[in-house]
Amino acid sequence: MNPFQFYRPTDAHHALELGSAPGAQFLGGGTNLVDLMKGGVAQPRRIIDLTGLPYARVERLADGGVRIGALVRNSDAANHPLVREHYPLLTQALVSGASAQLRNMATVGGNLLQRTRCSYFTDTSFTMCNKRVPGSGCAARDGFNRMHAILGTSEACVATNPSDMSVALTALDAVVQVQNLSGFRSIPMATFLRLPGQTPERDTELKPGELIVGVDLPANPFASHSIYLKVRDRASYAFALVSVAVALDLEGARVRDCRVVLGGVAPKPWRALDSEATLRNSELDEMVIGRAAQGSTSGAQPLTYNAFKVELAQRAVGRALRRAARI
Repeated sequence: MNPFQFYRPTDAHHALELGSAPGAQFLGGGTNLVDLMKGGVAQPRRIIDLTGLPYARVERLADGGVRIGALVRNSDAANHPLVREHYPLLTQALVSGASAQLRNMATVGGNLLQRTRCSYFTDTSFTMCNKRVPGSGCAARDGFNRMHAILGTSEACVATNPSDMSVALTALDAVVQVQNLSGFRSIPMATFLRLPGQTPERDTELKPGELIVGVDLPANPFASHSIYLKVRDRASYAFALVSVAVALDLEGARVRDCRVVLGGVAPKPWRALDSEATLRNSELDEMVIGRAAQGSTSGAQPLTYNAFKVELAQRAVGRALRRAARI
């Protein structure tokens, strides 16, 4: 691990001033950043510990939604009464991620900022990784790519985003609240995380020195019919091979509105728009579920070792729809 300066500011403006320096990194729980530092992947010159800032609250908003502060621990967010009652999908996703010990450390803001990554990124003995060394190539394309993406990839990168929470937040139309030295701005969760394109080293739409202060969840009708389904190699401590967040607004068997979002298959949570179009304003039966499941992987481009993810994702979407609708 390289030498670095360490700061623990007590107000946001000071934190932002410190974070604007080249080589600065913000620290919440540290569950991802510290691992990357130990492996030599991340080498910040300045660490700004944010735990002294007042962003560890969950509160109701005037419009009926809920704001979760960026420093709220994942375990606290999952178990908060407002989240459990109005956004059970988020609770399910949070408790599916990592271990209880990690959830007790990890923060909501840090979860959003964990790197889209694969083993070729985290192991510096592999010289080809465009995320670590832009322009060096992507070793995963011709390597062992069983865990990698089948949607939204580019020639530069085929890594997947590992966050369970982000899949649920995308389905819930969450908005990320960001602060910089000039003020505040809002970034919809749908666009907060980036596809790799030719710049896979950039995971988010954050600008240098910007700070996540919270996540806003709008009021929605999805609480009664939502589910997070995670398929993985072992029952705990594993990233998803495929995950699905399904949220339905039902009137009897008719789907008034819906969200279908996949995890484990793309560099960011992948909203299955073809599936949603099939479901919306339809009577939910086995034929419609089958069509929606089939459409969830439209445009997939599997690699040598992960073609199984296409069928796995389709089956997971079908199962999640049945469970959410209680069929």
